[in-house]
Amino acid sequence: MSLELDQVRWVAHLSRLELSEQELSSLGGQLASIVKYVDQLRAVNTEGVEPMAHALDLVNVLRDDVPVPSLPVAEALANAPARAGDHFAVPAVLD
Repeated sequence: MSLELDQVRWVAHLSRLELSEQELSSLGGQLASIVKYVDQLRAVNTEGVEPMAHALDLVNVLRDDVPVPSLPVAEALANAPARAGDHFAVPAVLD
C-alpha cells in the first residue's frame, strides 16, 4: 500500500511532529512498509487462538508483599527542602 504525502503529513500532525519535506518522503516509505506488514498480519488465520498478553507463559517472579516497618517520619523528612508539620511541603500546582 502506498501512502500519499498528505496522509503522511496528517499522521505527522496527529503525532505532533514537525517534519521537513525530505523527512516526510523518507518516513512515508517506512510508514507504508509498516501498513503493508499489518495487512500481512491481518491475513493470518487466528480462528481458535486464545488471546494472550505475552507469548511466554510467565508467572509472577516478584517477592511476596510482606508488611515491614516503614521509615520514621523524622528520618524521612530530614533532607526535605520544606516541610509542613509531619509532611513534605511542595509548591501548589493548581489554583
